Amino acid sequence: MDLLPFKALPPHRPRRFVPQDLKFSEWENIAPLFDELERRSAECRDPAQLEKWLVDWSELTSALEEEETRRYIAMTCHTDNAEAEKAYLHFVEKIEPETKPRKFKLAQIYASHPLREKLPRDRYEVHDRETKVRVELFRPENVPLETEEAKLGQQYQKLMGSLTVQYRGQEQTLIQMSRYLEEPDRATRQEAWLLVTNRRLQEKEKIEEIFEQLLKLRQQIAKNAGFSNYRDYAFRKLCRFDYTPEDCARFHEAVATEVMPIVRELQAERRKQLGVESLRPWDIAVDPLNRPPLRPFEKVDDMVAKTEAIFKRLDAGLASEFQRMSELQLLDLANRKGKAPGGYQSTLAEARLPFIFMNAVGVQRDVETILHEAGHAFHALAAREDDLHTYRSAPIEFCEVASMSMELLGNQYLEQFYAKPEANRARRAHLEQVVTYIFPWIATIDAFQHWIYTHPGHTRDERAAAWLEFMKRFGGDVDWTGFELAQANHWHRQLHVFLYPFYYIEYGIAQLGALQVWANSKKDKARALADYKRGLALGGSRPLPELFQAAGCKFEFSGKTIGPLMKMVQQELASLPE
Repeated sequence: MDLLPFKALPPHRPRRFVPQDLKFSEWENIAPLFDELERRSAECRDPAQLEKWLVDWSELTSALEEEETRRYIAMTCHTDNAEAEKAYLHFVEKIEPETKPRKFKLAQIYASHPLREKLPRDRYEVHDRETKVRVELFRPENVPLETEEAKLGQQYQKLMGSLTVQYRGQEQTLIQMSRYLEEPDRATRQEAWLLVTNRRLQEKEKIEEIFEQLLKLRQQIAKNAGFSNYRDYAFRKLCRFDYTPEDCARFHEAVATEVMPIVRELQAERRKQLGVESLRPWDIAVDPLNRPPLRPFEKVDDMVAKTEAIFKRLDAGLASEFQRMSELQLLDLANRKGKAPGGYQSTLAEARLPFIFMNAVGVQRDVETILHEAGHAFHALAAREDDLHTYRSAPIEFCEVASMSMELLGNQYLEQFYAKPEANRARRAHLEQVVTYIFPWIATIDAFQHWIYTHPGHTRDERAAAWLEFMKRFGGDVDWTGFELAQANHWHRQLHVFLYPFYYIEYGIAQLGALQVWANSKKDKARALADYKRGLALGGSRPLPELFQAAGCKFEFSGKTIGPLMKMVQQELASLPE
């Protein structure tokens, strides 16, 4: 597809099962490969043959996944391009519904295969338990519902990617407007915040309608699979073997007791420094001493070069990998109209190469984002040699350790972007954000989703009231007086609620892992980085607690873990000059 920012990339391993010239546009071209795998499964006479069968299945899965990923990348890079939208929706509507029952059939064959128990247990333990879940949850009647769910998600992305405002004589995206929330002039910040907020509120009904359609679909999907609510279904589908909804509630409580007191202290100090009676929503991103906003770069090429310089200071191997991504055009980083919001790293499963998408506009958050997504990319590259498709990616809880650790490790070398005082200022702002935004916002979004999916039949007003209660618990001392409608609909901006239900607590769990990696680095940089890379190289081949352990962390997220880490962050903040 010529809309892709990168050129054609060959498979990492030459295809041995999938034809080189296979056209993915028609199901009739793909079906014979599933037929062949089903037929061959009965011919496996020893464990080695079954393992070869698994590798061929992985090759087909990788080829299909890369095709979908390429179409998704083209669509998110060009949400206003009808050709890209049509190609993506064709795959979602015509190909995926056909592949899902056939993938289920293969999983079913494998789960009940007489030779499965003879495979090395250590090698296949994780793969086997996840395969069993796929077999357990699959329902043919859910395939069209999941197709509709994906289409609604695309509608949300298209809508949010299209939103612009007129400001200072030019049309600007909502992401571009975020720059003005860092302006020292309070009136400018308020004006920018109001423009963006009111623009979103203009789409309130459309956003609510999309979400309510998604909610109805998800409840039906869970019911079809034999679950009383979507939350319990989602936990099973996400293969959360190592923690429960009750553990999430303990995380929420730990944030309330261990993090929120520090949040309120920092907010009180911010209010005092700004010299305002109360903190308003447009007072959160500005420098509290009213210094001009940090502007780390003007052009995206500068950001790429300086990020690569950070990686050279950190590890020559990582720098080389990042440079190669840039050379292969696997980076689409600049914000523009018609580009989907947010940032992501996606792996081209057959080329086994990562692609980074983001919306850089020249603010410090862009530096944090490129470090974050590069961490994901390094993870994908570290695990790329495993020929079992399921092991080339890890559970999100550990994937985000890879990315969030890289933010903290890379922050040691921010002098590539700034002079020393500005670098310290950026480091301080990042740590404050971990405390005042990341943990509280994750707890808010996660608790809200638990409420949504365990309260079937709730009204919009009840949903808004629940949201406001969670904002009250985790929002600290920000004054929304006069903007209650905006506060009640503030969750509309969080795409995970729409696209990836229950995928958000992972960031909180992972942030705790990343803080532990950083703590280790403060004691021994070389060992901490070696542990980090060792954890990444395992991909998804081991259970979560073992992945954390390999990276030098504990998989535990109650107050006994959060409390000491928050004290460490407080000490670091105290050591950094304002």
